[in-house]
Amino acid sequence: MSVVVEVVRSGFVESTHQARMLTVDAEGRLIETRGAVHVPASPRSSLKPLQALGMLRAGLELEDELLALACASHSGEPFHVDGVMKILAGAGLEETALRCPEDHPFDRTVTERSRVHMNCSGKHAAMLATCVANGWPTETYLEPGHPLQRTIRETVEELTGERIAATGVDGCGAPLHYVSMLGVVKAFRAYALSSPDSYERKIFDAMRTHPEWTSGTGRPEATLMRALPGLMVKAGAEAFDAFVFEDGRAGTVKVEDGSQRARVAVTVAALRSLGFDAPGLAELGAPAVLGGGRPVGELRVRLR
Repeated sequence: MSVVVEVVRSGFVESTHQARMLTVDAEGRLIETRGAVHVPASPRSSLKPLQALGMLRAGLELEDELLALACASHSGEPFHVDGVMKILAGAGLEETALRCPEDHPFDRTVTERSRVHMNCSGKHAAMLATCVANGWPTETYLEPGHPLQRTIRETVEELTGERIAATGVDGCGAPLHYVSMLGVVKAFRAYALSSPDSYERKIFDAMRTHPEWTSGTGRPEATLMRALPGLMVKAGAEAFDAFVFEDGRAGTVKVEDGSQRARVAVTVAALRSLGFDAPGLAELGAPAVLGGGRPVGELRVRLR
């Protein structure tokens, strides 16, 4: 069985996208399993909450919106940039310490290009702060053998319950760990089902309370979290999404060709398979296809 996203224009299907989907109920029982959910995948930034957990365990001290920013693929809006600079300043560092590449922000109203505007700069600033807290080298914090990255690797394997299948390099330069979608779901459930005083709960609460800090104003991930209080969702590059609700319902999706336009539609379908609904969810799940500036079609998700 598979998931197909159809791009319908003026009554004709002009493009299709294949996707994988995995959802589980509050007890962890499988609800939807479509595609190769047991083979290694590339979660990309969907693993940021796990990276942040490793950092907290290693002594990182961040709270509230700055902790959410450490888990973010942010839009580079002014408040994101200010937050990154606060994390760096708290560690006695400047922007030059960042080893992520320079990039333009997702926020189209900002034209500046820099390392701090790069969408992963919150994570990188938190990584540097963790290094300073432990007296670890800051120049080499992205190397897989660095104490920080070894700690993160151990955390990923613990929460997913899997040995990492392979390690590559993410777009921001940090190590990228390949695990199954099933492992990602298991890891995300650990956040919702953790004790109130745990680091997992601290991250879970920070991301849900400050959704704009984990992505950006108007971004679909923030919109979903505002529409469904109790939901934590984290997007990754190449059209990967992972989410968990406070009662343990969880899921992941992966669009095979990496199409971002199909990602949110499949995520909404996954949420609906678990009984979720809210105002605005229909529009996110079936965004309009425009012709001449007006709607002439939609994205349509089919479960086959």
